[in-house]
Amino acid sequence: MQLKVHGGGCLCGWIRFEAEGNPEKPHTCSCGMCRRHTGAPTAAWVEYPRDRVRWVGPGGPPSTFRSSDYSSRAFCSRCGSSIGAIDDEPTVALLVGGMDEINDRALAPEYHSFEDALPEWWSAQDACRNAG
Repeated sequence: MQLKVHGGGCLCGWIRFEAEGNPEKPHTCSCGMCRRHTGAPTAAWVEYPRDRVRWVGPGGPPSTFRSSDYSSRAFCSRCGSSIGAIDDEPTVALLVGGMDEINDRALAPEYHSFEDALPEWWSAQDACRNAG
């Protein structure tokens, strides 16, 4: 049985990825790092083991910025689009907004991280309608 491949990439198409299989830990997050990385009050993420993500665009792997003692934020050096995060452990977290097939239910967030950091005008229910 062939695993589903989730494709996606940046705004200009220089950075493209293919992530094989169902994602792990689909969630939203409102921590300060995620807000600043995306420019949004909350970010939607999915995670994959590093060996299941291939960088297939002409730009190869994304550029990175070391954002913490365990992770680097990934972005396109041409258009500036946020791609995700590449952790020291063998994990690649991809931003759901960059996925080609945004309506795939496997991408639906299951929980919300840092709910206490949401702006007062934004509810966790709005940020993660599918939380269980």
